[in-house]
Amino acid sequence: MLEFKAKNNQYLISILSVTAVSLLGLFVRDVIDYKIIGYLLLFLVSILAIFFEIKPVLIAAVLSALALDFLFIKPYYTLHIDSAEDALLLLLFFVITLINAVLTYKIKRMQKAIHIKEAKANTMKLYNTLLDSLSHELRTPIAAIIGSIDTLQQKNVDLSPDSKENLLDEIEKASIKLNYQVENLLNMSRLESGYIQPKLDWCDVKEIIYNASNRLTEELAHHKLIINAEENLPLFRLDYGLMDQILYNLIYNATQYTPKGAKIQIDVKYEVDADYDMHMDVIKKCVITIADDGHGFPENEIDKVFDKFYRLQHSKTGGTGLGLSIVKGFVEVQHGTIQLSNAEEGGAVFEMAFAVDSLPINTVENEQ
Repeated sequence: MLEFKAKNNQYLISILSVTAVSLLGLFVRDVIDYKIIGYLLLFLVSILAIFFEIKPVLIAAVLSALALDFLFIKPYYTLHIDSAEDALLLLLFFVITLINAVLTYKIKRMQKAIHIKEAKANTMKLYNTLLDSLSHELRTPIAAIIGSIDTLQQKNVDLSPDSKENLLDEIEKASIKLNYQVENLLNMSRLESGYIQPKLDWCDVKEIIYNASNRLTEELAHHKLIINAEENLPLFRLDYGLMDQILYNLIYNATQYTPKGAKIQIDVKYEVDADYDMHMDVIKKCVITIADDGHGFPENEIDKVFDKFYRLQHSKTGGTGLGLSIVKGFVEVQHGTIQLSNAEEGGAVFEMAFAVDSLPINTVENEQ
């Protein structure tokens, strides 16, 4: 139905456009040559051919030729032409107009086809990049799991308790890494489909930070983690599961792209901003900052790091480029914002701000 109306609008616009140019031409018919009016009509048909389908454009071309003959070639208000030269010029105008309309329309179709082909090529390149990354990121933990299980199952190999424990640890680590990659893929799929609806509840942000960092004990073994949070930090109305994924991904990202010994600092603040308008609204914010003293991000790539599947040009191999994209999606689905910048002394700074309800801790204690 909408497509039918759109086509009807194209016919109407084509007819009205030719009519408008013809009426304007009537006012200056006595002072300019009719060939100039013809050029204007030809230009109009060329413009219409860029935006409209072929049939409305052809109708505009025919109407332009008829208007030129009827209104601007003597004798006026008749289709009769006395001069053979005028008849030839009118015929050429009609042919050129039709050819120009058809060629312009075909060029437009060709450009559209090229854009579609390029989009498909970029999509294939994107998926090939993803598959290449996944083939590395998934194959490594799977190979570790299979190798460890195979060793444990060998009856002719006498393993010490320590060796068995080490193999079980390897299986656990590989399983956690595998689960992390699969969760990222599932989370991205949920974000793309719009399936995620945050389940807001009162959350202790400090607890979420400690839980996320405890799951990254091995990755943080060679880093210095500092957590700064106000002593009487209130509870915030957030989605516990989404916040856990956000913090896990950001901390994990910091451990992967900073040198050993680097400092990772997490600051949590409660801010109250008074919006001095007619209503004097008070905006309460939970602000979480994750900073490191690593190498930071290239300035020309900062705007791209949250893009899906994007990986820094000179980053180490591995990784799917989904972690930061998921972080941004999970932050925004909770009506928050996230910004990335480089610290003056070096390192990256991720700052998240959530304008959410808060509940003072002493209120909870009094209720109990």
